[in-house]
Amino acid sequence: MFLSVFDMFKIGVGPSSSHTMGPMVAAARFLDSLRASPFHAAGVRASLHGSLAYTGKGHATDRATILGLAGFAPDTYEAAAAEAALAANRATRTLTPPDLPVLRFDPDHDLNFDFGPALAGHANGMILSATDDQGDVILQETYYSIGGGFVLTAAEQASVDDRALAAPSPVPFPFRSAEEMLTMAHASGLTIAQMKRANERRFRSDADIDAGLARIWQVMNDCINRGLEGEGILPGGLKVKRRAKGIHQALLAERGKNLTAPHVINDWMITYAMAVNEENAAGAQVVTAPTNGAAGVLPAVIRYWLDHVPGAAPSRIGEFLLTAAAVGGLIKHNASISGAEGGCQAEVGSAAAMAAAGMVAVLGGSPEQVENAAEIALEHHLGMTCDPVKGLVQVPCIERNGLGAIKAVSAASLSLRGDGTHLVPLDAAIETMRQTGRDMHEKYKETSLGGLAVNVPNC
Repeated sequence: MFLSVFDMFKIGVGPSSSHTMGPMVAAARFLDSLRASPFHAAGVRASLHGSLAYTGKGHATDRATILGLAGFAPDTYEAAAAEAALAANRATRTLTPPDLPVLRFDPDHDLNFDFGPALAGHANGMILSATDDQGDVILQETYYSIGGGFVLTAAEQASVDDRALAAPSPVPFPFRSAEEMLTMAHASGLTIAQMKRANERRFRSDADIDAGLARIWQVMNDCINRGLEGEGILPGGLKVKRRAKGIHQALLAERGKNLTAPHVINDWMITYAMAVNEENAAGAQVVTAPTNGAAGVLPAVIRYWLDHVPGAAPSRIGEFLLTAAAVGGLIKHNASISGAEGGCQAEVGSAAAMAAAGMVAVLGGSPEQVENAAEIALEHHLGMTCDPVKGLVQVPCIERNGLGAIKAVSAASLSLRGDGTHLVPLDAAIETMRQTGRDMHEKYKETSLGGLAVNVPNC
């Protein structure tokens, strides 16, 4: 099993990797199908299902779908150009994607939020259609946004290629479980980060790997810094005030005072995470880690390590990211990173496990201690629901990332106090998370039909 670090950490746009980036990616894929089709399209339609319908408005799924059908992609997104395209669509009820004719698209009629049963393949489903001059469908495809910006067609979601699974892996360390990962680390004498790099090296040079990892951290850190300077009210109607800047300024003013309590270090971690998720809620550029809704946990832990831990070195950030990606890949492969599928345990829980693993790695822990830290962090997020108020990635999401960062650092510290031996393996925690997500009621899985979403006033 191989999932690149550059797939796990994708540069994109807020507020949601599954509800914003995913639909945009799906629409871009559909445009490619249209370009390859022998039929002449005159219009397009979109139907959103499951969680994409229930929380689509709050997650900007409607905007993302329109922009994707207009030719925008998350990794090259430009806010000013996007706003101009949306304004043009409102005025003309058409879209002008590159290398295609002008297409009819009236959001009032051609963008449907279907609140019936979810599609069979995943809680985040969407159907895109192209029509001819008469309005008849000439091309149609079903897409599933499965979390973290990953998108599959219905055929891709349903297919299981046993021959491919049985074929020799193209990478030297194809671990599919934490147990296999530890066995390979012991046999090779390599760290988890070194094994992950060896896998990446089959597809990229070391120079490209290092440049890509540096770019990921640059975008993460820039996001923190923007968030620490951001002010005002977040969009969406909840009137949530940005707090990261004010807390950060207060923390800076308190520095050096002898009366500062030790627990204030938690406030630094929370503030770094909130800075990212306030930016995400505002629709700014973020990095999926492993999702947008959980994007603040991992960069907050890295920033805490760099700014507050003696001996931290920026040259080891790549080691942190590679280790975290290895753990994230195991969770995605064996369970889920989708809030609509597994609740917030699959998002913030996974992010905390990844961050804890990375933290142990850069603090000199063994592979066994890395695995232990990831297990501790994930175990203590089990059962966490996804219940965003008004469908916005704001409450409880912003603060939840801060608490996830604290749990990650605590898990790393606890693991380093031991020798890596422990009762509950990471594989067991991942499987428990999968089962818990399967059994969790749908109203607690990113539909805003239960939990805080129905017990907090939405206006």
